[in-house]
Amino acid sequence: MSTVEVKVPDIGDFENVEIIEVLVAVGDTVAEEDSLITVETDKATMEIPSSHSGTVKEVKVNIGDTISQGGLVVVLESSGAAAAEVKEEAPAPVVESAPVPVAEAPKPAPAPAPVVEHKPSPTANINPESFKAAHASPALRKFARELGVDLSKVNGTGRNARIVKEDVQSFVKRVMTSGGSSTGGSALGVEPMPEIDFSQWGEVETQPLSKINKLTGKFLHRNWVTIPHVTQFDEADITSLEAFRKQSNKDYEKEGVKFTMLSFIMKAIAAGLKKYPRFNSSLDASGENLIMKNYFHVGVAVDTPDGLVVPVIRDVDKKSLVEISMELREISGKARDKKLMPSDMQGGCMSISSLGGIGGTKFTPIVNAPEVAIMGVSKAEMKPVWNGTEFEPRLMCPLSLSYDHRVIDGADGARFVTYVSHLLADARRLLL
Repeated sequence: MSTVEVKVPDIGDFENVEIIEVLVAVGDTVAEEDSLITVETDKATMEIPSSHSGTVKEVKVNIGDTISQGGLVVVLESSGAAAAEVKEEAPAPVVESAPVPVAEAPKPAPAPAPVVEHKPSPTANINPESFKAAHASPALRKFARELGVDLSKVNGTGRNARIVKEDVQSFVKRVMTSGGSSTGGSALGVEPMPEIDFSQWGEVETQPLSKINKLTGKFLHRNWVTIPHVTQFDEADITSLEAFRKQSNKDYEKEGVKFTMLSFIMKAIAAGLKKYPRFNSSLDASGENLIMKNYFHVGVAVDTPDGLVVPVIRDVDKKSLVEISMELREISGKARDKKLMPSDMQGGCMSISSLGGIGGTKFTPIVNAPEVAIMGVSKAEMKPVWNGTEFEPRLMCPLSLSYDHRVIDGADGARFVTYVSHLLADARRLLL
């Protein structure tokens, strides 16, 4: 028998992720790829699988701990000699020998303690716990401490919402110019929400938000406050497209392919991004330059028990509807089963929020920064449409395009959603 140390594999550009479930105990038998723990990142929960099979000898983590790539999860007893890992040990420190003194020299009298003038600490107003939980590098944390900035109040604009130096500088400038506190709503010129004891009116129950709910709420609030939103509404006539979709499902039934309307909308969005490249851009950190993208990745909001996550389908413009449908089905399943990796939710050019399977007529989706636009899809409804001589029943799909007005003008917003509606009106146009 040999022992194997099972460690956290590469989970992307994330560190110190919180463990929310421990799925094994000492004595359990696990196979390779069996899940050991569940961790929660900024945008998703995921299960960490075992790299080896064997019997759990030691569990090295607990619920509430944080862990990073390379962190030790469990120690297994394995009968496979080849599976054993060599533990890395730190080299023994080199100790230089020195001659032993014959007698110890008398110690000098201690110097009087210097008089130190007391100055208030710049970190006096920083909450240690929330500061520690902020997504930032050690160097950035040091910079924030020197300025007395609580990182929990700073919105990150770096990769995966990581806080960068410019974010801290912008925060300080905003607080200095607002002339008020950086907490609550005073920096926006409104009073913070009051604390209310709701139990005075009846029985209540407190349910903590999941980490995804809290972080999503912060990101959405930041996006709503900092991005000047405009929403353009339209309806796409998908009567013929729906007939084509149903026939395609029959044609590909044996292959296990199931086409959803979302697959066609993704293809239309990719075509729209090509025709109107300003939609396929992002503002840089300074807000003075546009980063134009030459790739076409589309994010899709997926409803999970823990909250909304947005996995990304890459290179939608290069893939067939069959490939998109199969990949969409796979990645949606991964999202609901907590199998998404952080890399699965990065690099999107534009997102789609589809409520068509639930209901509603229209809504205002919030732009998923650093993207500059998002398409909302509501439930299709049969309506009477005038064809020039008479009314005829047509299946109409409501579309809601929200966009960043700093980047996109209203005329282009109307052109984009009209173009997407035009493509969806005839499935053949998606093939051109």
